[in-house]
Amino acid sequence: MNAAAEFHEVGQAAWKRWALWCATALVLLFILIPIVVIVLLSFSSARYLQFPPPGFSLQWYEAFMHDSRWMTSLWLSLRVSLMCTGLSLVLGVLAAIVLVRDNFPGKTAVYVIILSPLIVPGIITAIAVFFLFSRLHMIGSPVAMALGQTVLTLPLVVIIVSATLQGFDQRLEQAAIILGASPIRAFFHVTLPIISPGVISSALFAFLASFDELLVPLLLADPTTMTLPVRLWQSVIMQIDPTITAVSSVLIAVAIAVLLSAGMLRRAPT
Repeated sequence: MNAAAEFHEVGQAAWKRWALWCATALVLLFILIPIVVIVLLSFSSARYLQFPPPGFSLQWYEAFMHDSRWMTSLWLSLRVSLMCTGLSLVLGVLAAIVLVRDNFPGKTAVYVIILSPLIVPGIITAIAVFFLFSRLHMIGSPVAMALGQTVLTLPLVVIIVSATLQGFDQRLEQAAIILGASPIRAFFHVTLPIISPGVISSALFAFLASFDELLVPLLLADPTTMTLPVRLWQSVIMQIDPTITAVSSVLIAVAIAVLLSAGMLRRAPT
């Protein structure tokens, strides 16, 4: 009887494991199939969107790189994302240090406010940012786009850096201060090098979130200043130009590069 029960449990465990693998495979296929289709279409030799592609060609990547409008949007996205990443890092690291190390009245409320952009629908945040910068006459300004996207990327930096600081032994910094270093010098020479993997990871995720952001720059853009996601959106709405497959593939490549970099950084010995 015990042997039969044990055999039944083993069979049930194997069935659950098989069901889990099948569910995981289905989810991965659901995510990967559209990406694979877009990438294949970007190398198509057809003059219009046709799947499967009749042949191999780099014509849509050439069209993308030789179109001044796409290139302008690409460089604008890079500028805005770099500004946004820098602002998010400075503000996020400072906020994480205060939230992890200090106890003060209203700490929970401050933490909730910082993380609220992750909870509130993105369109609400984008509309609020639009009304603010429209009053300041900053519509179309790359600085306004960077500031608006910082609202969305700041919570990512705070979460990642806070988690990193939780595992940091603060006695190391205190020892440096006892030996004569100022608190700022101790932070930059002791704390920051140790938590740097978390800081760099947060910067990578902030850059990726900013580079792919659509709603905020969509509302803050004007005809002369469109980020790459905004121009991609406009191209899809106005006309189905196969160049969008090459642009989409570039965005996918940037996302994969950032995620791989973050994964390699996470596994790197400290």
